[in-house]
Order: sequence, then C-alpha cells, then structure tokens
Amino acid sequence: MECPRVGIALSRESADSRRGFSGALRNVWHGCDVRILVVEDEEPLAEAIARGLRREGMAVDVAFNGDDGHEKATVTRYDVVLLDRDLPGMSGDELCKEIVESGELTRVLMLTASGAVADRVEGLSLGADDYLAKPFAFPELVARVRALGRRATPAAPPLLTAGDVELDPARRTVRRASGPVELTRKEFGVLEVLLAAGGSVVSSEELLERVWDENADPFTTTVRVTVMTLRKKLGEPGIIETVVGSGYRVPGAATAG
Repeated sequence: MECPRVGIALSRESADSRRGFSGALRNVWHGCDVRILVVEDEEPLAEAIARGLRREGMAVDVAFNGDDGHEKATVTRYDVVLLDRDLPGMSGDELCKEIVESGELTRVLMLTASGAVADRVEGLSLGADDYLAKPFAFPELVARVRALGRRATPAAPPLLTAGDVELDPARRTVRRASGPVELTRKEFGVLEVLLAAGGSVVSSEELLERVWDENADPFTTTVRVTVMTLRKKLGEPGIIETVVGSGYRVPGAATAG
C-alpha cells in the first residue's frame, strides 16, 4: 500500500536531519518519550514511520508480521502499538485482542487502507483505542500517538530527588541547588530511570532498553558516555555511583510529595 502523504512529510524530516538535527537530541527535554511498536508488513512504510517517530524523540521498535509483533509485545511493555490490520501470520485483529486482554496499559492505534465507517467501527470494537486510515498526514499520526501515550503512562510522582537534585517528571525539568540543569532527552531519561529505582542498581542493559530502543547496539559505549556527560552537567558533589560489573545507582533517591 502506498502512503504518499507520509512519504512527503518524512522527506522533509530527512532534510532536517541532513542539516544536523538542530533540535531533536541537543535541545533540553520538552516532551515525554514513549515506547512505540510499529507492526506493519510493508517494510518501507514501517521503517519510514519508525524514522519519523524517532526524530520526534520516541523509542521505536518494528515488526513486519503479526507473529513477530506478538512476540515483541509479550516481552516489552509498549505505550502505543501502531498496528496494521492486514498482517501475515497472526492478524492485526488477533494481535489487538491479545494486547487488550493482557490487561496492560498499552494503547492500540490501528492503521488500515480502508477508512469506511464500518471498518472503523469494527476496529474500535476489537478494543483499539484509535483508528487511522492510509494515506495519512504524518503530523496527525504524531499527535495521535502522543495523545495515546499520555493515556498509557501511569501518573508520574510529583518529584524524584537525591540530595539537592530534583527531577520533575511532569514538567520534564531538573534542578540543583545552584539552579536549573539543561539535559538532552537521553540524559534526562537516564537520570529519571536511576532516580525512580530508589537507590537500586540499574544495569547498562536495562538503561538501553528503557531509554533507547532495539536499534541500540548492546555493545555500545552510549550508556557510559551519556552517564559521563550527565555527571558533568549535574556537577559536584556527584550523585551517580558506578557499581563495577553491575551498573549504576543513585544512593538516597526518593519520591517527594
């Protein structure tokens, strides 16, 4: 199936990418990342959607058939699943039912070539949270995904703290006694996961899974480098400890009302 409007939107995104991604990863965190699974058998379209959503700061995994989609959804808790109805292997309808019956907070956005009212009603009756007919405008897809992501995310604690460091999950801000601390998306994500662990050790593998997506190389130094820059930005005294052979932790991390 062709999706020309998506193709046009993403070609503009690609131009932005060639200019150096001026805002995506260098800007201060300004929106909540969500974990997305795209299940679409047309590979070029699936990859185009994934690239576009990643440029919006989302962590995206891709499956090209229903069986792989089912396996990924079983192993990983996604905020939103973009699901084509016509899939090889397990059908999109079956996978939608499985996700809904799992009791998870995962939201399902069905993608289909048919925009007929009867098809939309049928898709929603299966438990899908939203329905989008192809072709679609990419900005509309992003808006729908963000809206579903907000509904899929449990209420965040008011503040996560460690010493004089305060992270506000709702406002996506970090402060230290000396004032605000500007972080990239990934730096913010790493700090949030470490603080939410309440002093427990978090492995590099878990940080990769929680903050990045399946495209991240498990042998990369990305986590180590991100923690290093995060430490520099937070300043002294340091709050992130390295536990050799295990990962990282923030002693004294707590939730403040």
